[in-house]
Amino acid sequence: MQIFHQLAKLPTNYGPSIVTIGNFDGVHRGHQLVIAEVVARARLLGIPSIAITFDPHPARVIRPESSQPLITPLSEKLELLASTGIDAVLILPFTSEFSRMTARTFAEQVLQQTLHVKELHEGENFRFGYQAEAGIESLEALGRELGFSVKVYAPRSIRGHVISSSRVRQLIADGNVSRVRALLGRCFSIQGTPASGRGYGTRYTVPTINLAPYAELLPANGVYITSLTVGTGTSSETFDAVTNVGNRPTFGADSFTVESHLLNFHPIALDEQTPLTLTFLQRLRDEMRWPNPEALREQIGRDVAKATRYFSLCRAVGSKLRSAPPQQP
Repeated sequence: MQIFHQLAKLPTNYGPSIVTIGNFDGVHRGHQLVIAEVVARARLLGIPSIAITFDPHPARVIRPESSQPLITPLSEKLELLASTGIDAVLILPFTSEFSRMTARTFAEQVLQQTLHVKELHEGENFRFGYQAEAGIESLEALGRELGFSVKVYAPRSIRGHVISSSRVRQLIADGNVSRVRALLGRCFSIQGTPASGRGYGTRYTVPTINLAPYAELLPANGVYITSLTVGTGTSSETFDAVTNVGNRPTFGADSFTVESHLLNFHPIALDEQTPLTLTFLQRLRDEMRWPNPEALREQIGRDVAKATRYFSLCRAVGSKLRSAPPQQP
């Protein structure tokens, strides 16, 4: 996947192209549906498919006092977009000046003159231009005038829930990491590094890892069944884990942390730059203040037992599915 960080970086005479525009926060199943059609149409016509997105998120420029944390920071969003098969992503820097661009100017300068758009694929709630002045009807009218067609998608629902970034964000904020899996098409995860000042050496021998402070969306405070991947690529290793998101109230003064206890731990190579991916699988319970550390340790034992059963069941089901004979068509 090619990545262009501004309009001027596009090759001269780029296109014609099939395009979709959005923030794509979460790259959820609704986004995936539209992008899959964009990719299919582009391949059929033998021209590039491209997703246009923005950095920073427009809300952080237009409403900085009320902007919400992201489901997927830019680096993770690009990884997810790459997995869709899209040919290119154009990241437009969203500045105060850019926010004042009219819908017509955007359509003429970006869509027609630079990308030579043949088809534009958008959800029916799409809005663009200064103060979100234009909607789908205006976009279709501009397309007819400037020479591109517009395909409009109705919101998609799964299990009675409309798929949207705001719905995904709310489920995660509520700690409902099991239900959000259906909307994302994958488990919710975050990427980071180990917290500093933990005495990491060439070999790490303690089965608890704290994540460095994370600025984007986290599930509600509580205890979760998780998996923690240490490193990347072929050198990575994934551990079963129980993770506490919260303030550790049993130990007195609040000290927010994302702390993972690794169930199948063995000493590993780890330093403060080691990439970590924490995947949230199921919520176990709320965070609680226990009368003493002993009571907390007993509860942790119960949490670990539940997580161990969870992973054992998952592996048993996975093994059964892998060994089942293929179904006849």
